[in-house]
Amino acid sequence: MANLPTTMHGVQLTGHGDFDVLKYATDIAVPSLASTDVLIKVMAAGVNNTDLNTRLSWYSKQGGESEDASWSSEALVFPRIQGADVCGVIVAVGESVDKNRIGERILVEPCLVKANGETLKAPWYFGSECDGGFAQYTVVDSIHAYTINSRYSDVELASFPCSYSTAENMLYRSNPQQGQTVLITGASGGVGSAAVQLAKARGANVIAITSKSKAQQLKDLGVDKVIFREDDLIQALGKNSVDVVIDLVAGDQWPKLLEVLKPKGLYAVSGAIGGALVELDIRTLYLKDLTFFGCTVLEPEVFKSLVNFIEQEKIKPIVAKTFPLTEIVTAQQVFAQKQHVGKIVLTVSHG
Repeated sequence: MANLPTTMHGVQLTGHGDFDVLKYATDIAVPSLASTDVLIKVMAAGVNNTDLNTRLSWYSKQGGESEDASWSSEALVFPRIQGADVCGVIVAVGESVDKNRIGERILVEPCLVKANGETLKAPWYFGSECDGGFAQYTVVDSIHAYTINSRYSDVELASFPCSYSTAENMLYRSNPQQGQTVLITGASGGVGSAAVQLAKARGANVIAITSKSKAQQLKDLGVDKVIFREDDLIQALGKNSVDVVIDLVAGDQWPKLLEVLKPKGLYAVSGAIGGALVELDIRTLYLKDLTFFGCTVLEPEVFKSLVNFIEQEKIKPIVAKTFPLTEIVTAQQVFAQKQHVGKIVLTVSHG
């Protein structure tokens, strides 16, 4: 780590709460390396629902600042540097890592199976169980630092890891076939717009649920049909009309998602921004022979598949807005308003 600084700038989450728990600091220690780690100079980092959910203790099933208020239902250690979406450059490596990796441009796989030189008993999420990318430097095991060869900018590449790997994992699990119909809720968000592209890349017919103001942007991504949030789903589509549901919303409309699924339909979920508690008539599940997939931990093939899609430009980045890291509060406020399509990305200065 010769010629590298010993301290860095970054944003620390100091506890659960409002925006005042986000502290921009200029004297954070640059992280040390385990033998299989790489040190990454962060160039850009995306904002995600996880950042807000963790800060607000949304994951807690007990309410308040309880010990299960993290992505993995484990107690968070504060201060924590969040940020799961990272594009950067490797500037140092642990003793067991090939030194030729120094200088590689990389994307970080956010779902970690190895950290601190050890295989984890349960997966961690980058920026949750360990420090992430809202800082000038971050560290990750080398197996989670994927070399990327792309003409896309750092900001554009930082829009991919979390949302697109989440979407790719849902599609990998539910495996829609060419010509099948896929219904995507929350289609204008980071994961939703990623799912649209990845489903179209598989040759599926895509129906997107969104607001009227975002309909044209989704049509520009190749969506075959747009349904507005206020529409009656069954009237718009009819029962037994959809092969796969990719759900990021849940909420009150959830039972209708099952009604529009065909018999033996597949339902994959990785979010509940419309409400986490839903009503299930268990008869719908078993009489229609439906299959449910809860999608959080990435399958081993998913991130490599995503990198291939990016390098071949079969999917494109969608960046709604950028902010410097110093303006993280403004970035999260804009993110929470849900008026954007695609990703909000923070740029990291090294001046």
